[in-house]
Amino acid sequence: MIIETRAFARAGLLGNPSDGFFGKTISIIVRNFGATVMLYESPELRIEEDETTVFRNIRHFTDTIARTGYYGGIRLVKAAIKKFSEYCDESGIMLPARNFTIRFSTTIPRQVGLSGSSAIITATFKALMQFYEVEIPLEMLPTWVLKAESEELAITAGLQDRVIQAYEGCVYMDFDKDYMQANGRGRYERIDPTLLPKFYIAYKTTLSKVSGAVHNPVRALFDAGDPLVCETMAQIAEVAEQGRQAILEKDYVRLNQLIDRNFDLRCKIYKIAPENMNLIKTARDCGLSAKFAGSGGTIIGMYPDEESLHRLVVRMKPLNVRVIKPYIS
Repeated sequence: MIIETRAFARAGLLGNPSDGFFGKTISIIVRNFGATVMLYESPELRIEEDETTVFRNIRHFTDTIARTGYYGGIRLVKAAIKKFSEYCDESGIMLPARNFTIRFSTTIPRQVGLSGSSAIITATFKALMQFYEVEIPLEMLPTWVLKAESEELAITAGLQDRVIQAYEGCVYMDFDKDYMQANGRGRYERIDPTLLPKFYIAYKTTLSKVSGAVHNPVRALFDAGDPLVCETMAQIAEVAEQGRQAILEKDYVRLNQLIDRNFDLRCKIYKIAPENMNLIKTARDCGLSAKFAGSGGTIIGMYPDEESLHRLVVRMKPLNVRVIKPYIS
């Protein structure tokens, strides 16, 4: 029997980057892109990937490196398998003596804030759970996915991406410090995606960057109790809380304002590269709200009608930026 699992891209709607700083966020799943894992029983444990090491020419080689990096996703799958095993050990679960071959692929654009790495790990956990008939509680699955990244691979990240990729749809998250320290997770609340307005996502693959490199300097200031950073993070978390209420009440005018405010607050404590700022400016020049969907390279905002979306597509095309409608539900 072949097991096939998927985990999708995601976009931070409100509150990011406060998720890594005991804040609050709202995220949506983006089913336009995903990571796929195939797993089947075999005599030995084998990891395969669709990313080839045989190339048609030097252009094919350089394009592949640009898309997958030098290490690809094998390290992510290895980390996921190790943490799954540790979860079973800690839970007193004796795994049967069965080996498997696992193969993975992804269509998520790399390092543009759509959470491609955690999608591979989440899909791997789902496949292993199905293969070994082990049920990790949904509310704890994101914590173990994060452990695979932070403890095994030293990737700086928060829980937000892993939560939305486990729950899917739209989720409001509260990462209250005391609650997290007591429970090893945050508070997660599903929001009905039918309550959401129309969103666009625009991304540019040449703006890829590692999120840890973005957040580490701010983390140092936060841990040191820097007043500006701590106060701004609290305000960004409040934006997510207000956004939750706006969605539930279908107050889209307020939600549109909060999307812009989220990014404007971020600018107070993060250095924004000119190329990324140009994405925001171009969208706002079209009369649309805009903020980062992650750490840069991708923006998200609301649009009222097809005419305004078409205007954005036209303005973004010379910048080599792709605009899509996220498929959420």
